Amino acid sequence: MTTRRDFLKNLATGTAALSVGGIIPGVSAKSYNSILGSNEKFRIGVMGVNSRGLAITKTLAIHKDAIVTHICDVDSRAAEKAVSNVKKAAGNTPKIFADIREMLKEDFDILVVATPDHWHAPAAIMAMQAGKHVYLEKPTSHSPAENELLIRAAAKYNKIVQVGNQRRSWPNVIKGIEEVQNGTIGNVYYGKGWYTNNRPSIGIGKVVPVPDWLNWDLWQGPAPRVKNFKDNFVHYHWHWFWHWGTGEALNNGTHFVDMLRWGMEVDYPTKVTSVGGRYRYQDDWETPDTQLIGYEFGDKKSFVWEGRSCNGKSIEDYGVGVIFYGEKGSIVISGGNEYKVYDLKSKLIKQVDSTVGFEEGNLMGPSQQLDALHFTNMFEGIRTGAKLNSDLLNGCISTQLVQLGNISQRVGRSLNIDPVTGRIINDKKAEKLWSRSYEKGWELKI
Repeated sequence: MTTRRDFLKNLATGTAALSVGGIIPGVSAKSYNSILGSNEKFRIGVMGVNSRGLAITKTLAIHKDAIVTHICDVDSRAAEKAVSNVKKAAGNTPKIFADIREMLKEDFDILVVATPDHWHAPAAIMAMQAGKHVYLEKPTSHSPAENELLIRAAAKYNKIVQVGNQRRSWPNVIKGIEEVQNGTIGNVYYGKGWYTNNRPSIGIGKVVPVPDWLNWDLWQGPAPRVKNFKDNFVHYHWHWFWHWGTGEALNNGTHFVDMLRWGMEVDYPTKVTSVGGRYRYQDDWETPDTQLIGYEFGDKKSFVWEGRSCNGKSIEDYGVGVIFYGEKGSIVISGGNEYKVYDLKSKLIKQVDSTVGFEEGNLMGPSQQLDALHFTNMFEGIRTGAKLNSDLLNGCISTQLVQLGNISQRVGRSLNIDPVTGRIINDKKAEKLWSRSYEKGWELKI
């Protein structure tokens, strides 16, 4: 019988299969010590340094195993600011590029992709083709089809890819998930994740000249061209336009769907249902500001993710987090590095707090110290073959689950899913959203 992992291996079409543990396909453990970077600092190039990418750049600049050597951004102001921060923190001056294709010709070891979503998979694939390992911010892709291409590329080019679901490297989150999996609250059959915020309206955009600091053509990159530049596209508001972004679900929901999958030890569901809409403001925002996505895994387990972009009322005293429900109680893991265990009468029986601060609502770097652990894990994966905490396969599955939620939302009905392949069953309208179109000359090729 074909299993889910057999299916994913077949995507490699004859090349070495992608390892769930993150070991480079085709490379023996004994040969890892000969890989560039095994006995020296990894040379890092960062693509996209306006917000989250700037925080990552700061973290890597002071990491004992890294040196930031290259910066790529289509916003000249952001690039210059990132270089200034690196120089101040580490003393070196990275080279600046606007075009990732030119930067990938340079000599460095790892590309960090922290761009808008439509660039994630194309940049990662281009980097692997250029011989680089990749740190890929979530979501892994803009569409499910790109997840399949990423898996094939990692197998073909024998490259390590760590996905930015950084909570998989946070010590107390790991302990909390272990409690879920080891039976502390008995059989876990239901879970819930959430994200809440009070985002303002983005208004009705006006067509304006492209700012002199922005390369609008390169910003769009692989996406079909939008000729008229509006004043509410850049920066950050691109999240709420389907052409480039994937909404709050992929922006923040990916983290918590990933944690639910991890804790409940599930992969692809059998049914996905999304309800919600853009309710709070009448503006250019296209994706839902209120969304509830439900996942069924046969008749054994289910979980939901709730996103509220325009009402920040907390759940379980946290603005973000997950809760697992079991036969003997429940476990709450916040957005930070902490968790609580409750019995069936809602009595708190265990609380594990973090000694490292976490700042809810910080768009750039809510916890620099904790994020550094995720990079350390990747470096060890390259040097020694250590298991990646957030390997590409798991990152793609978690991303795809949330993408399926968005597809359900856009077609207005539940989707039946093949639990082996993760593909939509017998729904032609939904299947049209499986992939996206590309600007001529930017099509993805493996």
